[in-house]
Amino acid sequence: MKNVNQPAFQKCINPACGATFDCMQTMFECPKCGDLLDVCYDWDKVPVPSKLSDFGKRWANRLDRLDFSGVWRFRDLLNFCPDACKVSVGEGQTVLQQACGLAKELGMNPAGLFLQYEGLNPSGSFKDNGMTAAFSHAKMVKAISSACASTGNTSASMALYARACGLKATVFIGDGKIAYGKLSQAMDYGAYTIQIRGDFDDCMRQVQDVCRKLNIYLVNSLNPFRLEGQKTIMYRILEGLNWQVPDWIVVPGGNLGNSSSFGKAFMELKQLGLIDRVPRLAIINAAGANTLTELVNDHGLRWNDSRVDNAKIDAYYAKLDAAGCKPHTIASAIEISRPVNLKKCLRALDVCNGIVRSVTDAEILDAKAQIGKYGLGCEPASAATIAGLKYLLADGTIDKNARVACVLTGHVLKDPDATVNYHSKKQGPFANPPVQAPNDLDQIIALMKQ
Repeated sequence: MKNVNQPAFQKCINPACGATFDCMQTMFECPKCGDLLDVCYDWDKVPVPSKLSDFGKRWANRLDRLDFSGVWRFRDLLNFCPDACKVSVGEGQTVLQQACGLAKELGMNPAGLFLQYEGLNPSGSFKDNGMTAAFSHAKMVKAISSACASTGNTSASMALYARACGLKATVFIGDGKIAYGKLSQAMDYGAYTIQIRGDFDDCMRQVQDVCRKLNIYLVNSLNPFRLEGQKTIMYRILEGLNWQVPDWIVVPGGNLGNSSSFGKAFMELKQLGLIDRVPRLAIINAAGANTLTELVNDHGLRWNDSRVDNAKIDAYYAKLDAAGCKPHTIASAIEISRPVNLKKCLRALDVCNGIVRSVTDAEILDAKAQIGKYGLGCEPASAATIAGLKYLLADGTIDKNARVACVLTGHVLKDPDATVNYHSKKQGPFANPPVQAPNDLDQIIALMKQ
């Protein structure tokens, strides 16, 4: 049961259960019904600024570690632990870059496309936004050990934050299912890595069981506190747009933690009167890992005022099992067929009048090269946003004059093999391969004049 004297509490998202719990309790699922948990707030007990632009004033106090953080600068909107427990390594120093050249190439109004580059976080991905919140909660509840299943970015971020606050970190990865640019970080930061003979979904099941049995703090996005930190990506987009709401947010799919947190962010901001409208949300999956696309577009799965049709989900997963289907995509960060935040994502789609699309690996790599051409290198999963945007512009879902913010989730060096192979092996129309030249000055100059 929640502590009535505290502004924050945990609540089961299943309305038939609706159980509430104190924030000092450590759990990643409702102990009564097994459903997902939210972090909720008694907003009348939280001194929230009267307008969003008030948060921008904290830039003037950047010597304060919390005001410097692009997550904790907005701490009033994720007020679940005391400041003394808040862990920070300088996360959230990211940019919302207007992409005029890319917009023009896509046939958009050149002033209408913005790229939120989360690759500038300390571990090189958006995960740091969530990990700073999760490990702050871990510190508050005095956890001593943490664990995660990972396709790469989660492990790198967890290892970094565990090192920052003195917790042991254990990573579960699938067999051959992780980019070395990400695995190298987890190993370098001292995490204990266990490679399971299986994919991410297998690792996710194992790590949950391990955390239950050994009372280890789970930092995957099942953890509701992690999603609180990821809300701030949207706050920084608003900040970058001078506190104006864009028409569209476009984000990769995967385990659906980002999309879930974005929906919650806008739901709360609207409830608090800090925004007057909510942007639309487009979630882009890889075709080789398109659970959400099929469930929403083909099977009609909806939030339905929190009454999600679990039978549709169970039947779909049973079909995957019977066929032995495993996810497969070059975008390893979203190579997930059983997204743990599926129900919260359905809520986000409802809140934001959202849509779901899938794109092929070839389309992802082409979009990645186009993004890179204009100076923002990103990992393959990030480029799903632009690949999806092309479709949505082509079919008129997104107007060419709309203001669109696409989230680039990870740095280009997270998966350099994908980049080098695309260009050197000429895998698409935007390839930029190196040119072979003899060791002769005149011939080199001749090549450069071409």
